[in-house]
Amino acid sequence: MHIFAISGLHIALIAGILAALLRTVQIPRFWCGAAIIPLIWLYTAATGWQPSAIRSTIMMTVLISGWSLERPSNLINSLAAAAFIILLYDPRQLFQASFQLSFFVVLSIALFLPPLEKLRDGLLQTDPLLPASLIPRWRRWLGGPLRAVVTSVAVSLAAWLGSWPLTAYYFHLLSPVTLLANLLVVPLGSAALACNLGSLLCGDVFPWATELFNHSAWLWMKLMLEISQASVRLPGAFFYVRSPGPVDFVIYYGALLALLSGAVFQKRWRWVTLVGLVFITLFYAGRWQRARSNAALTVLPLNGGHAVFIESGRHGGDLLLDCGDTNAVEFIIKPFLHARGLNHLPQLVLTQGDKRDMGGAPWVCDLFSVDRVIASPVRFRSPAYRQTLAGLASTTNRLRIVSRGDTLGDTLGVWTVLHPAATPPLPPYSQADDNALVVQGTLHGTRVLLLSDLGRDGQAALLECGRDLRADIVIAGLPAHGEPMEEALLDAVRPAVIVVADSELPANRRASAGLKERLAKRKVTVIYTRTAGAVTMVAGRSGWRVETMDGQTFQSP
Repeated sequence: MHIFAISGLHIALIAGILAALLRTVQIPRFWCGAAIIPLIWLYTAATGWQPSAIRSTIMMTVLISGWSLERPSNLINSLAAAAFIILLYDPRQLFQASFQLSFFVVLSIALFLPPLEKLRDGLLQTDPLLPASLIPRWRRWLGGPLRAVVTSVAVSLAAWLGSWPLTAYYFHLLSPVTLLANLLVVPLGSAALACNLGSLLCGDVFPWATELFNHSAWLWMKLMLEISQASVRLPGAFFYVRSPGPVDFVIYYGALLALLSGAVFQKRWRWVTLVGLVFITLFYAGRWQRARSNAALTVLPLNGGHAVFIESGRHGGDLLLDCGDTNAVEFIIKPFLHARGLNHLPQLVLTQGDKRDMGGAPWVCDLFSVDRVIASPVRFRSPAYRQTLAGLASTTNRLRIVSRGDTLGDTLGVWTVLHPAATPPLPPYSQADDNALVVQGTLHGTRVLLLSDLGRDGQAALLECGRDLRADIVIAGLPAHGEPMEEALLDAVRPAVIVVADSELPANRRASAGLKERLAKRKVTVIYTRTAGAVTMVAGRSGWRVETMDGQTFQSP
């Protein structure tokens, strides 16, 4: 996307191509700058005055002005001048991801490339006392191309090292394949731009050359697409990660500067380096321990349904109950799980056959390589549900049918299925919601009951199961008929917090005034996702804490 979008890379490449052409015909620097600066501003105007292009054009104007006036060049000074001009006009740019990435990538190249070039020179240097005639011919032939490739690798590495924390922060993405892809895609992008400029210059004067340039540009862009698509299919090409925090930024860039500057190898900085390593180790060990000692549960309201994501804090312990339809997966589930740094989902539970709750299950299985899909023994009438289960049963061994008394996997053994029972004949409930899968679990001492959209008859069967239904947190959706959490079930559960997963649309998925009035009489905390948004519950050794998207917070007594 960045290669094809009008961005700083295009402005820099166009300026470089124009400078090379003008210098080839022996035009002085001053007149080169006088010609290039208006041309890149014309290009920026022709492409719609996009903010990224304007920033880059200002930056290149500063750089080219210094170059054309034959002033001593300093990339960092020129970069700071360009940033100052932009922020003077619009200070809000400082908080935009595109501004930060544009300037930080160039700053990273300015700071990190010199040490990498020094390392390159050391690796490629031949014996200085050896005459050139005695250097092997193959070494002389490979010297130039090898130096160009290593230089490209160094530039790509410097940009990647400086930009990946920002990429992780804004896009939750870590892509090592960038180092490889840049070596091929950026030169091809330069060739495509050069051909487009050639086509523009030839125009109607030399139509045969214009057509040749157009076909050549298409070829280079086609190759760019193919290489990009092939790169992301490589094993380990990219990973989704959590956003780093302020301390992570300080630690990473401090360590990177210390390493590339060579300070960590100097004797006078030995104790500082040792203390820093101890601090970093203790900091991340403490974070890891806190993550293991806490578990999180998030209720995601979907249009007409809801999903529950459980993070146990341990490897392989994540669990997703329901996922919504395909639109919900695309716009809510996928971004949310990627933001949590999830690349692989151990288990997906389908609590019922309603398409609004499970229609996107096949897509989730493909996106997150789900190990196991757990479903109820009830044969729901939903065609989408039956087709999904049939596909899983015929092509993979990921499908597992559970019923009352079963647990949801080895790593999540604390989650127990309470409903429905599997002993034939199955209860002859008339509504599909009465057969919804109900699970109960404990997160670090906090009891949680997940009712899905359980209807009235299903609640009556749940009360007859003979299990202890008490729970601190209850999460319930709205059944198609009747109300969630009837009085008898409330008496058995005695919750401290009730989360009702309702939504604005469709209208029949809104909690009724009667339900709100009845639950209000219970004098317990009731949260409606229609107004509160997503709800997150964090459980630890000290108790539980519930936070809503609209800023409400509730804690265990």
